[in-house]
Amino acid sequence: MQSLDKGADDCLIKPFSFTELSPRARAQLRRGPRTVQTVLRVADLELDRVERKVERGGKRIELTSKEFALLEYLMRNAGRRITRAMIVEHVWNLSFDTTTNIVDVYVNYIHKPFTPDQMKRQIVPLLAKPA
Repeated sequence: MQSLDKGADDCLIKPFSFTELSPRARAQLRRGPRTVQTVLRVADLELDRVERKVERGGKRIELTSKEFALLEYLMRNAGRRITRAMIVEHVWNLSFDTTTNIVDVYVNYIHKPFTPDQMKRQIVPLLAKPA
């Protein structure tokens, strides 16, 4: 059931029967294509997922691909409490190593184009301390 918590609409537990799979697949197809938000906005910060560009107040900000992925994840989760483990899992596709400071390092990298006050209020949600 963790799949549902991670954003899945439906899930089947193994072993499953094809008589159960077929109707579920048809139901998914009836829902039609999802519209994907291609431009994320938080205050005057704009991230274009298709063009892979970031602008703040109309001014372009250059980020590495990992910085871009981190900022995108933070913006998609703006206002939510997220943990370092969640960031590592979604941005780096890794299990969380409690001894690593990689999240803090990359959050620091994406802070550079912004004032500290802007980051606190608008960009980086409160990070929970690892358990």
